[in-house]
Amino acid sequence: MPGGAGRYSTRGRTIDKGGAGDTVIGGSGILASAMRGGIWSRLGAGAAVLALTSCGSASGDPGALPVPTFPATPTAAASVGPAGAVNEGRLPDDCTRLLGGNDLGALFGLPLESVSVRTTIGAPAPAVGRTERLTCSYARTGGSKGDLLDVNVSAYTDAEAATRQWRTNAAVEDGPHRDVPLGNARGVLVERPTDAVLLVANGAETLTFVLPQPVRIRDLSAADTLVDLALRVLPSVAAGAAPPAPRAAG
Repeated sequence: MPGGAGRYSTRGRTIDKGGAGDTVIGGSGILASAMRGGIWSRLGAGAAVLALTSCGSASGDPGALPVPTFPATPTAAASVGPAGAVNEGRLPDDCTRLLGGNDLGALFGLPLESVSVRTTIGAPAPAVGRTERLTCSYARTGGSKGDLLDVNVSAYTDAEAATRQWRTNAAVEDGPHRDVPLGNARGVLVERPTDAVLLVANGAETLTFVLPQPVRIRDLSAADTLVDLALRVLPSVAAGAAPPAPRAAG
């Protein structure tokens, strides 16, 4: 990807890096509610979806598979994408390394090459200890345009800073809150008539998933769809999640 600020188009996705491109999310590591209110109203109603046999369950159904755990501080400091490309920081620098457009489309029963992926690399926020931010926006293309999923991933100086910001983000979300089991990661689910939000804290990283109505994986609930998506994304984040080494004293 070229250096510097600006927007770069590649097959099926757009990458905004720094500068004016860092406008997708407002606030400190939380998806702006004003943005959600505008984009979900454009969602197409015909999102047929495929069955999954390996998803977790937010409702604790007896038949749900065990939830895996994810290392909060792996030994590798560099993140490596599916094709072996090393990312510049702790987080993937391309959303297709987090969750590919065709992969998401398959979950939702959509045709190949019908999901666009927009990557926005955000600026650090030293005031809250945030060192990196990645925003991924997935949307239908062609005649059935509509937003499918937004994912916001942030890296922090340490687990304490990440947990503090995760709690702050969860507290400002409107709607009923409930805890969701995600192995050794912590999740809070917020469900509203227009969308559902899953906020996750895992070591020194936070993740926010926003799923509009009525997007689902087959006949899963919004909660179970978000849990399934989170379990797919978390390993990609945890793979490069080692925080910077502390400076030596003296």
